[in-house]
Amino acid sequence: MDNDRRKILEGFEKNREYTEARVKYGIEAYRKGDAEIQITDEEGKPLKGVTVKVHQKNHAFRYGANLFMLDEMETAEKNEKYKEVFKKTFNMATLPFYWQDLEPEEGKPRYAKNSVKVYRRPAPDLCMEYCLENGIEPREHGLAYDHYFPDWLRNADVETIKRRYEKRCREISERYGKDIRTIEVVNEPFWNIWNSALYNEPDFVEYCFKTARKYFGANQLGINDGGEMWDDNGRTNDRYYMVIEQALRNGAEIDAVGLQYHMFYKPEEEYEKTRKRYDPKHLYKIMDLYGRFNKALQITEITIPAYSEKKEDEELQAEIIRNIYSIWFSYEKVEQIMYWNLVDGYAWGTEPGDMTKGENVYHGGLLRFDMTPKPAFYEVDKMFNQEWRTNLQLETDYEGKAAFRGFYGDYELTFINENGETQKEITITKNSENAYKLVI
Repeated sequence: MDNDRRKILEGFEKNREYTEARVKYGIEAYRKGDAEIQITDEEGKPLKGVTVKVHQKNHAFRYGANLFMLDEMETAEKNEKYKEVFKKTFNMATLPFYWQDLEPEEGKPRYAKNSVKVYRRPAPDLCMEYCLENGIEPREHGLAYDHYFPDWLRNADVETIKRRYEKRCREISERYGKDIRTIEVVNEPFWNIWNSALYNEPDFVEYCFKTARKYFGANQLGINDGGEMWDDNGRTNDRYYMVIEQALRNGAEIDAVGLQYHMFYKPEEEYEKTRKRYDPKHLYKIMDLYGRFNKALQITEITIPAYSEKKEDEELQAEIIRNIYSIWFSYEKVEQIMYWNLVDGYAWGTEPGDMTKGENVYHGGLLRFDMTPKPAFYEVDKMFNQEWRTNLQLETDYEGKAAFRGFYGDYELTFINENGETQKEITITKNSENAYKLVI
């Protein structure tokens, strides 16, 4: 690696004291809560001196990657490794609902597990089965995405497209609505592909959200766009901000604002192109802007390039990921952080394993093509599954009480006394007293 590549860290280094202080405060204030438990016997007598082992099983905060390579790899061994790593590392997965690939032929959607395979587009039923079996929350990606309007619909008039879109919303809600909380309604409205007449309508965003709400009444509806907002000025005249503001004013029920973070730049462009994006104060400024909507913020698609398998390149990728994940995790309104491709060599735009074309050239995965973990993978795993976890041991006082402060999420408590071990489960949530009276 050219030593000059480390120049891209200048924003983090210059603002390190400010960033570390803000991250520390944000994690403590926004990701953790106080809990109190009281232990009694069946007659209600407080039990003093009971050992309490506190083990956090899952985060309320969601983090993950896309699940596009589920049973899509060239060997059974790699498929099994992919599934094993994913479920051990993440609690959320982005599922592909691209219209063109989900319904390549009109009226014949590929929902079922045994559907004809399409590369990087595993069938939704297959993905849902894997997620539900492994305690992973699925999120829908691409309900209305002009770039992937199906070929059979591209030349249709607006009213025809609206009828088909409404049918699509109804089918997906009936089949998956109860199990998928986050529905990404409009994706990348600024790509300017214009594959459909509907996209050119001035109320494209509003229409898509109002129609989606008819069928996804209890779901979280999100908008998503490319990472250009990080290059903007952090003002209310930034174009993505204005699109959301107008849609909300016109009655669209947008519950979550998606912010992509792909660093798809050539190495020689990297320094100039990432100066804002790797400046913590600028990141906070952009999040503060979109936080004005008082909606959930979701970091929906992340690619941090390594450009090669050289040790120094991979270590730099890992360092950047630690910096930005810490900032996002500590920011109050951010509720999801989703990496894009878990494994190198299976990105958009080329054949599997061809690292010279498409998005593979960035070496942006957390695992190498041979499925070995990169330093970036270890950083993500360490942050969410070790550092940002609550595991400790307590002892009840004379009132049978024990208290602790822990990360929001699901817990398994093990109580140990002369009668043996007893296990109970609790959940620590925001805006709750988190007081539990348990009988053992």
